[in-house]
Amino acid sequence: MLKTLTMTAAVLALSAGTLWAKTDITVALQLEPPHLDPTSAAAGAIDSVLYSNVFEGLTRFTGDGAIVPGLASSWEISDDGLTYTFTLRSGVTFHDGTTMDAEDVKFSLDRILAEDSANAQKALYSAISNVEVVDPQTVRLTLSEPNGNMLFNLAWGDAVIVAPESIESIKQTPIGTGPFKFDLWNQGDRIEMSRYDKYWGDAPALDKATFKFISDPTAAFAAVMAEDVDVFSGFPAPENLPQFEADPRFQVLVGSTEGETILSTNNKQEPFDDVRVRQALAHAIDRQAIIDGAMFGYGTPIGTHFAPHNPAYVDLTDGSAFDPDKARALLAEAGLPDGFETTLHLPPPSYARRGGEIIAAQLADVGIKAEIINVEWAQWLETVFRGKNFGLTIVSHTEPMDIGIYANPDYYFQYDNPAFQELITTLNSTTDPEARATLMGDAQKIIAEDAVNAYLFQLAQLSVAKAEIQGLWTNAPTQATDLTGVSWGE
Repeated sequence: MLKTLTMTAAVLALSAGTLWAKTDITVALQLEPPHLDPTSAAAGAIDSVLYSNVFEGLTRFTGDGAIVPGLASSWEISDDGLTYTFTLRSGVTFHDGTTMDAEDVKFSLDRILAEDSANAQKALYSAISNVEVVDPQTVRLTLSEPNGNMLFNLAWGDAVIVAPESIESIKQTPIGTGPFKFDLWNQGDRIEMSRYDKYWGDAPALDKATFKFISDPTAAFAAVMAEDVDVFSGFPAPENLPQFEADPRFQVLVGSTEGETILSTNNKQEPFDDVRVRQALAHAIDRQAIIDGAMFGYGTPIGTHFAPHNPAYVDLTDGSAFDPDKARALLAEAGLPDGFETTLHLPPPSYARRGGEIIAAQLADVGIKAEIINVEWAQWLETVFRGKNFGLTIVSHTEPMDIGIYANPDYYFQYDNPAFQELITTLNSTTDPEARATLMGDAQKIIAEDAVNAYLFQLAQLSVAKAEIQGLWTNAPTQATDLTGVSWGE
C-alpha cells in the first residue's frame, strides 16, 4: 500500500511539474496578416505577429512605451543632431545562420528610402540622407535636418532589419534576428514559430508559439471558453469580458493602445472636399453611443488624431460635439439640404462592423445615406488604402504617435494642407520637448478644425488569457504581441 501511495505521489508531482514547465502557447488574433513583410505594407496585423518575435530593429518599444536598444547596443548623436552613430550588438545572426552586421542595416534602411520603396511609413525616414558602414559593427546615419523622432521612428516595425538574401521570399517565409524563427503559415488558420537557439539575447521561456486567426466574435468567445487558445489578444467581443472576469481559469487585461479609431473621409471626393460637409459628419456622430454600443463602454472619446495618454494631447472633443441640428445646418450651407449618398467600407474588426451600423444610423438621421460595404482586410487595403476608392470607412490607426500621416497628401484620406505640412516639417526638426509639445498641440487643432476625419475614440487593448500566463503586455504602445517575456507560472 505504501509503495502504491508513493508511486501515485510521484505521478502527481510529475504531472504538476509538466504543467508548470509548459513551454508552448497558442495566441489568437482577429486579423490575419496579408503577408509577412512588415517593411512593405501598412497592415498592423503583420507586426502583431512578428514584431520583436521574429524581426527586430535598431531600437524597440517596451510594453510601457519606452524606447530601448534593440540590435543597436548603443548610439551617439552629434551636437547638431545630424549624425547618429550606432554600435551594433555582436554575435547576432539571422535565422538562416548568416551574420547580421552593418551591411544588413545599410541595406534595410536604403531599401526603405529607395524610389520604388513600398514601405508604408517611408516619410518617417525621409530625413536620412546617407547610411554609411563604418565597420561591421558600426553604422552612421547622416540626416539632412535634425529629427527629434528618429530613435522613436527606428523602433517601428517598418524599420526592422532584414537580410538582403531573404527579400525574394520574405512575404511568405520571413527570416529575422528575433528569439523566434518562423516555421509555417497555414493561410486562413495559423502561423507557427519556434525558439531560435542561437538568439543573441536572453532565451525566451517559450519554445513554441502558434498564432491562430479567428475573425468572428462568437467563434472567438467559444475558442477561449473551450480553452482551445491560451491567449486572445485584442479580444473582439467586449460584452463577454465580465464572464471571463468571473471565471478563475482566466485573466482579463484591459489597457490602452495607440489606436485612434476614426470615421475616415476621402477628402478629395465630392462632397467631402467641402470642409462644411466634413464638419457636418463630425457633428452628426454621438461618440459615446458608439463606444457604448460597439465596445460596451471600452474606449476614450477623442476629438483629434492623438492618444489621450500622451502628455501633449489636447482635448478637442467639444469642437465636434454631437449636434444633429448643426450638422443639418452645415449640410444646407454646403448646398446639400436634402443630404447625399455615399459608401461606408467596413473591415472585419468589431469596432468597425458594429460601430459602422451605429454610425450609418446616425448619419441617416441628418440626411446622409451611407451604403455599408463589408470588406475583408486584404480588400480594404487594396480598395481603400491603396486604391482610395471609398467615401467613408472606419479604421483604427494603431501606429504610435502618427499624426504626421496628415502631412502626406497622397495618404489614403488625401488631406492636402501646405500649412500643416510645414508644421510637421518644423516638428520633425525640433528637439526641445516643450517646443515639440506646443507644435503637436497646434497640429492637433489644425486637423480638428479642418475635420479631416471624424474622430471617434481611442481603442482599448482588451485581452483574455489563461490565469497562469505571465508577461503579456497590458498596453499596446505599438502593434505587437511580444512573447519575449511570456511564460507559464504555477
